[in-house]
Amino acid sequence: NFDKNKIIDEGFVQAFNQLMLSTVQSKDYQKLKEIQLNQIKSMIETFSIKEEKFVNEIYYIKLNVSFNKKIIFDLLEKKNIFPSLPVKKDIIFIPIIVDQKRNQIQMFSDNVIYNQWNSNTKQYELLNYILPTEDLEDLNLVKKNSKNLENFEFTEIVKKYNLKNYIISIFFVGSDQTRLLNKISFDDKKTLTNFPVKNIDFNNNNEINKFIEILKITFEDYWKSQNEINTSVKLPLTISVENSNNIKISQLEKKLSNIDLIYNFNIYKFDNKNNVYKIIFNGTPDKFIEVMKNNNYEFETVNKIWVMK
Repeated sequence: NFDKNKIIDEGFVQAFNQLMLSTVQSKDYQKLKEIQLNQIKSMIETFSIKEEKFVNEIYYIKLNVSFNKKIIFDLLEKKNIFPSLPVKKDIIFIPIIVDQKRNQIQMFSDNVIYNQWNSNTKQYELLNYILPTEDLEDLNLVKKNSKNLENFEFTEIVKKYNLKNYIISIFFVGSDQTRLLNKISFDDKKTLTNFPVKNIDFNNNNEINKFIEILKITFEDYWKSQNEINTSVKLPLTISVENSNNIKISQLEKKLSNIDLIYNFNIYKFDNKNNVYKIIFNGTPDKFIEVMKNNNYEFETVNKIWVMK
């Protein structure tokens, strides 16, 4: 009863879910669970079979699936969902367990959160967690400041890893409940979250893994919230580009297709000197300048037309 088309259809559903899990927050992902296969297929721009094989009478296939950005954004806008730029980020993650009854601090291999944090990573996750190496000096520094961890700056520890982005999760374990303090720093923007959680059984691996999964979703949602695309903002722009170099023109058009904040673009007119493009941009003019500068393109405005330098 083997039907290759059914397997490919299953791959389309998985590809759509992977895309949504990397671009929308968990609360909004629930709104997309009713999307039917036919609608998913209508949003696919191209697909290709990367690899297929039979092993012990089991069929394996790898698909490359590309979705139409404009159709995806239209779908999310209709459902009142703001997508996020799927930006990967390396961060240093330091979990610390403070056992207030025993007056103990667990920071490295004696810390179950530390040991199990990266044991079940997901393909769609944007945050790549780098755990600190065991360092007695760092442990002693934390112990020295154990009474003031809420105000303690972990700069001296974090700077060893040449990363500006970090999350410090401190679990204050008491008799009745566990209090979790998260110190988050992304792109020099610092946030402090402090909330109680039900008492965690640190000897129960299943319970720990479920808690880690919830905590990772929380961090992913926070990072996505920092990179939201307001698809309801559609800024029309007119840009002019010299067309003397076909390779540069081709590279620019490819770049415009791949920039997530560009909703749509097309050639408005051209002559023997310039191509003039109409662009719909999901953001402000300043954001457009920033995005294009990050992609090594600079513009100046002349009579309401953005001219590429």
